[in-house]
Amino acid sequence: MADGGLLGPVPSRLRAMLYLLSTNESSFPRVEDVPAYVHQANPWFLGLVVLEMLLASLMSDVKLYNVADSVVSVSLGVISRLPLLLMRGLELSAYVLVWERYRLLELPWDSAWTWWFSFLAVDFCYYWFHRFAHEVAFLWASHQVHHSSEYYNFSTALRQPLTQQLTSWIFYVPMALAVPPSAFAVHIQLNLLFQFWLHTEIIRDLGPLEWIFNTPKHHRVHHGRNLYCIDKNYGGIFIVWDRLFGTFSPEKDKVVYGLVYPSNSFEIMTSQFHYYSSLWRRSTTYASLADKVSTFVKGPSWTPGDPRLGNYDHVPKVTGEEKPHNPSCSLPLQFYVVTHFLLLLHTYHELFENRAMLSQVSALGMSTYVLLTLTSLGFIIDCRPMASILEMLRCVAMATLLQYHHLSAPNSALTAPTQVLVYLSVMYWAMQSFSHVFVKSKLD
Repeated sequence: MADGGLLGPVPSRLRAMLYLLSTNESSFPRVEDVPAYVHQANPWFLGLVVLEMLLASLMSDVKLYNVADSVVSVSLGVISRLPLLLMRGLELSAYVLVWERYRLLELPWDSAWTWWFSFLAVDFCYYWFHRFAHEVAFLWASHQVHHSSEYYNFSTALRQPLTQQLTSWIFYVPMALAVPPSAFAVHIQLNLLFQFWLHTEIIRDLGPLEWIFNTPKHHRVHHGRNLYCIDKNYGGIFIVWDRLFGTFSPEKDKVVYGLVYPSNSFEIMTSQFHYYSSLWRRSTTYASLADKVSTFVKGPSWTPGDPRLGNYDHVPKVTGEEKPHNPSCSLPLQFYVVTHFLLLLHTYHELFENRAMLSQVSALGMSTYVLLTLTSLGFIIDCRPMASILEMLRCVAMATLLQYHHLSAPNSALTAPTQVLVYLSVMYWAMQSFSHVFVKSKLD
């Protein structure tokens, strides 16, 4: 939303997160030329999460962060992007296909008018995708992942669904009739990056900007489970769409965050998929085929006899006394989880940096290891009975990958300490596993 000027000295990666790239520096002739803006922003994401943690501890008595919740939020963001190691994103792939076969006209890729049109069009399409994702149950089954945190901070922005792109591409396809794929590839990323800044309680009010733009104040409402917050404020960059289409609500009572019916789990696969099984179970309780189908295509809270979006009177009342899910994970275990999580983030970053040199088999294998690690750490946080066995197996896999140089420490000075840490971890979890099996056998 800028043309350089005084913003030139500001790092371009930070400006990309604010949509402050000039039209010249963010217009490209081919999709292959478009930078991976989201991947490039990863260090900024983590740095800003840490900065917000520090500011929150100084500015507020309210607990804005929970270590386990933040680890899970970032973990969900990590696994949402793992498919990109194996293939191009579905949104972009579908877009290119429609552009190549069915476009009606071809807007010039290097025109400022094309840039600004794409900027508005992506946000308009996002509004409708986002609205449908809340108003259609099987779409909500994916999108609910983003709303599952009971905290509201920058780490919440990273909590992304794995399956969302299976349907979101449909809403952007009309743009492919005229807008070049390279322009779409730029703006779909910048639109997502801009929304990172909306997820904070530190910024309270932005004055006149609140009338036009989506802001943290508006988006807090969107993440609330208070009755006045349900199905409101869908905009990405502009709140104008909500004002035009009747889905706007101002911030009123203190917002209580999270799902109407929390999943009460920090395990990533449960977070990603629990609502699909919930929908299926609910549909099986209805006798008629129409009601079974309606369970999936009407609102998430719909039941027979309700309006399309369900009966809001059935939404549990918010008291303000709600307590976020917080299993009793000891401080040493939290330190362990964070340490191994940071090592995993290094692996994740290295994977994306070197993906061009990886075979499909290697990429799949490393993706499986990342998924295993995040699942196991979630088991530990949630105090699952099988956590010790799963973590022992994961640590054995990690030691093997380090031995054969498929994994590396963050730098050469940490190679030996990392290996020692992993071997000690294997020994600890082996003892915990033996204890678990021994106690279980005695109980049986």
